[in-house]
Amino acid sequence: MAEQAASTSTSFSPSWLRPEVVERSMAVVDAALIVVSGIGCAVGYLLSTAGLVGKADVYAAASVLVAVNFVLLNVVQQGYRLRTITDLPRTLRMTTATWTALFGALLAIAFTMKVSEEFSRGSTISFYLVGLAALVAWKTVAARWTANSLRTGAFANGRAIMIAEFGLATSSNAIDDLGQHGYRLMRIMEIPARQLASPLLLSSLAPRFEELIAYARENRIEHIFLLMNWSRQHAIDSILDALKILPLPVHLVPDATTARFLRYPLFGTGNTFTAELRRAPLAPSERALKRTLDVIGASLGLLVFAPVMLVTAILIKLTSKGSVFFRQTRHGFGGRAFRIFKFRTMRVLEDGPTITQAQKNDPRVTLIGKWLRKTSIDELPQLFNVLKGDMSLVGPRPHAAAHNTEYEQIIGNYAFRHHVKPGITGWAQVNGYRGEIRAIELMQKRVELDIWYINNWTVRLDLKILLLTVATSLRDPNAY
Repeated sequence: MAEQAASTSTSFSPSWLRPEVVERSMAVVDAALIVVSGIGCAVGYLLSTAGLVGKADVYAAASVLVAVNFVLLNVVQQGYRLRTITDLPRTLRMTTATWTALFGALLAIAFTMKVSEEFSRGSTISFYLVGLAALVAWKTVAARWTANSLRTGAFANGRAIMIAEFGLATSSNAIDDLGQHGYRLMRIMEIPARQLASPLLLSSLAPRFEELIAYARENRIEHIFLLMNWSRQHAIDSILDALKILPLPVHLVPDATTARFLRYPLFGTGNTFTAELRRAPLAPSERALKRTLDVIGASLGLLVFAPVMLVTAILIKLTSKGSVFFRQTRHGFGGRAFRIFKFRTMRVLEDGPTITQAQKNDPRVTLIGKWLRKTSIDELPQLFNVLKGDMSLVGPRPHAAAHNTEYEQIIGNYAFRHHVKPGITGWAQVNGYRGEIRAIELMQKRVELDIWYINNWTVRLDLKILLLTVATSLRDPNAY
């Protein structure tokens, strides 16, 4: 096949409808909704309560300040990219979290600077609620419209041509992806592999390139894409040389092998770029942020649960012989050993080369221990491990040293869990992988979820896991 025409957009889509226009428009609408909500809530509340509107300029300025900060925070989080807009659950989580955090921060600043008396509580609360409702409704509508536009190719208004290695145009999903996200492929020029490998590529294909250049001029082409194996350096350089007369950008589309690695974060080191195939332990700033959250959370947890822990200690002492606390060797950050604290729930205190996991209706579990394990109250003493720095509030659950050694030998990437501190709860636990490991496949799945957590860590993810832990702790069938 020599040439083929390709069109990935409908004839009804206006030429100005492009991804960058949509993304900027989303930000403008967000800002407008916030400003209108802020001024409208202030005017409505003050008129209904006081019969007049005072300090209108103050409320208008505050609304603009909120709008600017909200838009900037969304830009930083890539909230206006098409792939984010169409992911409605993610968008709604991001909107709610950003809106709430922004209000909290601005109110704290206003209180610190002693200007909070400038704003009535009623207008502030109504602004928060109405603004959030307006944003959620708008984001929902925008997500559905954008998703539908992507499916119909409405954004494909950047006129482009593609030069492809024979067979790749039909086997690669790049064409569909380009068509959905802003480019209308007007023509595809396919070149057989044997010609791409020839040192006489330019001379053998000169007439085809001349015809393609003429076509690009006549049809106001804006972009050129190359789709071929990246190892064909001579062919790529030759094609660039043939196209140098056209003042157009030329994009090299990743081949199947390269695309696999370019999904990872890219980092520049001088003139060299690297793909981070495996994330290292958290950066110093991330560890400091996570440690701050741990210290604050563990301190608050001990204050809140102190009465529960005291009653639990008394009940353990009254119902069975032995110590209140159970200590066992576990492996933490970097594989270093530490002693974990738990409330004792069994009649035995196993810690050594052979340890039997707790099973359903395990006779070793005490009467009070069954309730403690079901409610996860037995885990509360680990707050002391968090304050000591051995553990984190959230992270991969640490296993007994004997089990840890066993799993490291039979699960290849198990040791990667030690790239962060172990946690009281984790991503695997809130996804249902908790309790007894009855099959190695269950542990492999738990490890997969732990590694995903390490590679995708954020403070927001930690907070989400903590909230999910509270929500699921009382109804987990695997807790026994």
